[in-house]
Amino acid sequence: MYIKKILVAIAIIGLAIAAYFAYFIYGAMLKPNTAFNNEEAYIFIPTHAKYQEVREQLEPLLIDIDGFDALAEQKKYTTNIKAGRFVIKKGMSNNDIINSIRSKNIPLRVAFNNQERLEDLAGRIAFQIEPDSLTLLMAMTDPEFLSKNNFNEDTALAMYIPNSYEFFWNTSAEGFRDKMLKEYNRFWTAEREAKAKKLNLSKNEVIALAAIVHKETAKVDERPRVAGVYLNRLRKGIPLQADPTVIYAVKKQDGNFNRVIKRVLYKDLETNSPYNTYKNAGVPPGPIFMPDVSAIDAVLNPEKHDYIYFVANVKNFGYHKFAKTLSQHNQNKQEYVRWINKQGVNR
Repeated sequence: MYIKKILVAIAIIGLAIAAYFAYFIYGAMLKPNTAFNNEEAYIFIPTHAKYQEVREQLEPLLIDIDGFDALAEQKKYTTNIKAGRFVIKKGMSNNDIINSIRSKNIPLRVAFNNQERLEDLAGRIAFQIEPDSLTLLMAMTDPEFLSKNNFNEDTALAMYIPNSYEFFWNTSAEGFRDKMLKEYNRFWTAEREAKAKKLNLSKNEVIALAAIVHKETAKVDERPRVAGVYLNRLRKGIPLQADPTVIYAVKKQDGNFNRVIKRVLYKDLETNSPYNTYKNAGVPPGPIFMPDVSAIDAVLNPEKHDYIYFVANVKNFGYHKFAKTLSQHNQNKQEYVRWINKQGVNR
């Protein structure tokens, strides 16, 4: 009888332990533990982060951070932190959360548009992935990388084609740069390279010319015609005389790229800079801007015509009037000058 009581007691204790263990398993591992109302929340875990850094991000999102701590310790997550961007979905358990932030780094779309300088590009990218702007800029301007891939300080911007691309948030600065080189090489198909060769232009020259075309007209349908004007000038040995290059030269000389210049003055045309296409023949040493694909393809697929000049069309804003002769161009120009003087634009 005594032995029977002992066996019953042991059984009861065993059941209690099993119940406690089951409760612990449910509470620590399987019970929903999210405290937010949205369908999902994201955390960004830096490279070389410690568990405390992860915990600080998780604490506002969880009902029971202590229960999470206990399971994280048990599953050895606390000593095996992974960097990246991770999602926590509403209703997830501690076990689900640990599995997510341990192995499910989620990529994001990194987008950039028409930046004027690498410094601007680095700043924009730094808002979207982990590296800071200075680290990105150093990777972008690394002399060994540029030389190895046929770029220099003037042409480096040409490597970045405006678009959106998929990256992991914790991609390194070098990783970002190297992937953009791959995207650049993918952009330059055999067909595009053949068209550049037919124009007797290098890839860098095509993009430098496309930057001017893009700056000259926001109308995508007009870009092939504008590109045709500049290609006609190059063939005839006439300086491009593109106002956007003068504006760039002035800002570069002043070291002030935040300056807004709405009107090019005659004194600006005397700016001593290799980017001033009034004083220097041929294509500038590099792009003054990061052109859209439409502008690059406009250079590669120009409209064939005999126009040598163009000026803003004040009767059809956004578009231009084109001319084959200087006398015709001067008439068009006078109309534009009268209009801009009426607007009171002096600079």
